[in-house]
Parts: sequence; C-alpha cells; structure tokens
Amino acid sequence: MELIHADMAETAVIIPNYNGLKFMDKCIRALMRQTYRDFRVIVVDNGSDDGSAGYLKELEGSDNGLDVCCLFLKENTGFSGAVNAGIDKAAGSRYIVLLNNDTEAEPDYLKELIRPFEEDREERIAAVTPMMIKMFEPDILDDAGDGYNLFGWAFQRGVGQPVVTKAFNKTSEVFSACAGAAAYRLKALDEIKLVTEDGAGAYFDPMHFAYLEDVDVSFRIRTRGYRIVYAPASRVLHLGSGTSGSRYNDFKVRLAARNNIYLNYKNMPVFMLLINLPWIAAGMVIKQLFFLKAGFGRAYLGGVKEGLKTVGKCRKNKTFFKAARLMTYIRIELMLIADTFFYIRDFVIRQKNKLVKRGRS
Repeated sequence: MELIHADMAETAVIIPNYNGLKFMDKCIRALMRQTYRDFRVIVVDNGSDDGSAGYLKELEGSDNGLDVCCLFLKENTGFSGAVNAGIDKAAGSRYIVLLNNDTEAEPDYLKELIRPFEEDREERIAAVTPMMIKMFEPDILDDAGDGYNLFGWAFQRGVGQPVVTKAFNKTSEVFSACAGAAAYRLKALDEIKLVTEDGAGAYFDPMHFAYLEDVDVSFRIRTRGYRIVYAPASRVLHLGSGTSGSRYNDFKVRLAARNNIYLNYKNMPVFMLLINLPWIAAGMVIKQLFFLKAGFGRAYLGGVKEGLKTVGKCRKNKTFFKAARLMTYIRIELMLIADTFFYIRDFVIRQKNKLVKRGRS
C-alpha cells in the first residue's frame, strides 16, 4: 500500500477526539481500506483522559499504510476548537474531510466524497456530504445531508427511513453538510474565515463550542454563492452521539439553543431576520414546549437566555446586506421554505413508521 507524503496529500481527513478511545480503532481501520489513497489523517485529541493519548501516539508511529499526525490539545476546546486546529495543520491540502470518531467509512467513501469536487470545473461546490447510515441498523438512514427550515430548526434529511429510499439515492443540493463526515474545499473555507479576539481567525466558530457549528459554516458558505452537494454513493456508518452519550441531555440542549441564536443573527441580514422572525419565534415556542415535556425545558430556556445575552459578541462576524448578493439571499430564503416542507414530509413519514412498528409489536 503506497504511503502518500503529508506535504503531497490532496485531502486531509481530520478526526476530532474526546474520550473516544473505544471508537478510534474501528474508525482508523476503515480508513486503511479506502480505495482513494491521496489523503493524510490528522487526529486532534481534545484533552482526553481515557487513554486516547497512548493509543494515538502508538498509531502515529506505526507502519499501517496511513500518514497519521496527532495533535494533543491541553483542554477540551469543543468540536469547533479541535477541527480549527486540524484545518490549520492541513495547510497544503485542497480538500478537508471532517470525520467523527464513531464512524466506519465504506471503502469508496473518500473516492465518492471527493468526486463532485473533481467534476466541478468552476469550483463552485464548497462542501460535499455523504450518506450516513445507522451503525447497528445498516438498512436505515442516519443523515442524507442536513436541512434548515423557517422555524430555525436544523434537521437530518431522511433520518429513520430505509437506505433504499429512491429520493435519497440521487445526488442533490442540500442546505448544509453534516460535519460528522463531510468534505470541504479549503479555498472556500478560507473565504469565510471568522474574525476572532486573538486575531488568529477561525473556520468553525469557537463561540459555538459544539452543535450547529456545521450549519453555521454552511450558511456562511451559501452567502458567498457556493453550492453544497449530497453524494449518496459516498457512505459511512455512524453510531451517533458517541461523544455526548445521548440524543438529549442538559448540556447538548442548552448549547444548541444558544447557538441557534448566534447562527440566525450572524448569517441573516437584517431584512432576512425581520422576514423570518415570526417563524423563528414560533419555532422557539414549539421547542420550549417539546423540551418541557421531555424534561429539558429549563436547559432550553437557559440556552436561549444565554444566547440573547451574549449575541452581541457575534457582531464582528455578522452578515450585512450587499446588493450584489440579493439573488443569493433570495435563493437561501427559497431553500428555507423548501426545507420546511421537506421537514414536515420526513416528520410525517417517521410517525407513520413508528405506528407500523407498534402495530407489528
């Protein structure tokens, strides 16, 4: 197996890790089996205390056919901090792939993920997102690209539906790439780099720490007129919530609520915020009621309050109206409207599937 020297690798695969020792070996072994070989691996450890450091140091020095570099951060800087460090280290590569440690990529995952970039002569595709499949239910979708609707809700397209569903086996444009396994054109990321207090800049917003940071990046990409593509031939198995440990918990609910405030304020020009504010407000009320019922009402409300209190810190990176981008803003608004209908459609399908399962049991 030919080893690609780090300085020559076209693609850098960045794996953020926080106490994910139990996942890492399966993730790395899947990368060893990739048919696409022009890549290097950068693992960024976020101050783990589960023995990850020992495993990663051994991995870095092993002769396994992969070019592996490991970065060891002193503390947990969140998903945003880890991937920013990885992207900085990836200078010289054309494409950046962000891969969660709780994944197992199929052999053609990277080849099919990079293909849309290589076929894009105008270089207007900034991100490509794969088909993500539930790890222990390999016939069920986990994510077919992410949507974002008028209510201010990010959602996984196709989650819970069969992998063979025709609608999700076609290459298509989506609002957002899921950073759990997506690829980005580094040149496009450089264009949307944020201003930070230390002057270093950042690709993924450190204020987010974790959750919705990928939708934020995708929104910024879209305001520059770039496209984001879903490539179903690129497939990866995903455990889901490998780091957080559960679908909902106080930490996750609070941060997602706070970050949703940041995301909308930063990326919508004032006129777009005014147009969407009634829908966003309605979405927040619905979520508050949902999380009250689920036992996380206080966490959600706390996140909203924190977001409103600290949103002013986002002003230095706010998108302001530019006449030259009017058609871009209109296209984004039309995608929000379309994704509202897609969300409702997927929600109805999930509820029907649940009823069918209950009937069978």
